[in-house]
Amino acid sequence: MSKTALIIVDLQNDYFQGGKWELEGTEGAAEKAAALLHSFRARELPVVHVRHEFPGTDAPFFVPNSDGAKVHSSVQELEAEPVVIKHQINGFKDTNLKEILENLSVDSVLICGAMSHMCIDAVTRAANDFGYNCTVAHDACATLELEFKGVTVPASHVHAAFMAALDFAYATVMSTDELLNELNQQP
Repeated sequence: MSKTALIIVDLQNDYFQGGKWELEGTEGAAEKAAALLHSFRARELPVVHVRHEFPGTDAPFFVPNSDGAKVHSSVQELEAEPVVIKHQINGFKDTNLKEILENLSVDSVLICGAMSHMCIDAVTRAANDFGYNCTVAHDACATLELEFKGVTVPASHVHAAFMAALDFAYATVMSTDELLNELNQQP
């Protein structure tokens, strides 16, 4: 029988409206992540929060000990839920995330958060490489518009491209409603 942990990545204040590094759709993604969080808590399934802090105070966002680096109130961690502090894009790199998942005896992870094209992509690929069955809640993730050599890529296209790539070989990519429906059908 599979045991799944919910991993909520970087839904921190700086990514929300008025923050230092606003993403598109963060509020909607957080609402979906909160629904997953509520469902996991109600079923007493494991939840792990991953929070990014840059190592210095000259960071563009997620400055240590700042309000912007705090987890958003919509997905605030409970005292019993592990919090992984990372300084890299990949939530596994130089952290105890793998150890936490091993101690929870999980073999599957459900991932949501931000940014789709960076930390969500990196943690999903790494989790897959470590042998976890990965699922990504695509509508519980947010990103932003990118520019490459004079070409502006809208946030919706950035998000779609990364979700398509993850869905191709690294994870099952589903909507929050689909995932909640599956959870509700489990005994």
